[in-house]
Amino acid sequence: MPAPVLVEACVDSIESALAAAEGGAHRIELCANLVEGGTTPSAGTLAVCRTRLRIPIFVLVRPRGGDFLYSAAELAVMLEDIRRAKDAGAQGVVVGVLRADGAIDADRTQQLIAAARPLEVTFHRAFDVCRDAGEALETLIALGAERVLTSGQAASAPQGADTIARLVRRAAGRIGVLPGGGITAENVEALVRGTGVAEVHLTGAVTRRSDMTFRAQQVEIGNAAPRSEYEWSVTDAEQIRRVVGSLGR
Repeated sequence: MPAPVLVEACVDSIESALAAAEGGAHRIELCANLVEGGTTPSAGTLAVCRTRLRIPIFVLVRPRGGDFLYSAAELAVMLEDIRRAKDAGAQGVVVGVLRADGAIDADRTQQLIAAARPLEVTFHRAFDVCRDAGEALETLIALGAERVLTSGQAASAPQGADTIARLVRRAAGRIGVLPGGGITAENVEALVRGTGVAEVHLTGAVTRRSDMTFRAQQVEIGNAAPRSEYEWSVTDAEQIRRVVGSLGR
């Protein structure tokens, strides 16, 4: 590696957060409900993470799953969540707001960034469903965001590596480009070398199966569960450790 690469772990539980730190992650993005791409974590989860972790915590501020076109009421929720994240001691926030035409909503993003200061701001993968990546990047630079999380508008960061590399060149140090999506120990070194990024983002998740001996198999909690209520995804310290080791940190 030409320079040390920061590894950010995306987690949605205290168990995953602790595993990420144990594996050597340098920062976490704290979320809830990663099965829907992530939503704002609970105040309790953030509070416990703050007491247990010694690495920076960036808090996802996303009021629901689905698209990134938000109502005035949802924007008010996001502003309040940012205020509470700051009060709880988060080191950064992760936001994303689009207009109906697929462009970044500059006015609302500016409000969110202003509310977050002096914390760092990452614009999340709403960027990947923007209509024009170059235009979106320039908008975020003008607004002063520290970084943009992206898979290169592809299904995964390795598949979007060419676009990520172009974004890094266009950014020219004016904003960080943080690749995320499908990153593993097997592909991370090639991705970093091919794109020139200084940070990477991953979940490092494995399937955790319940220790429950009694199981009510006839009942499903939730209407879109991808699997049984008796298994879920959790970050694995060894997965994170392998990525950190691949990058020489």
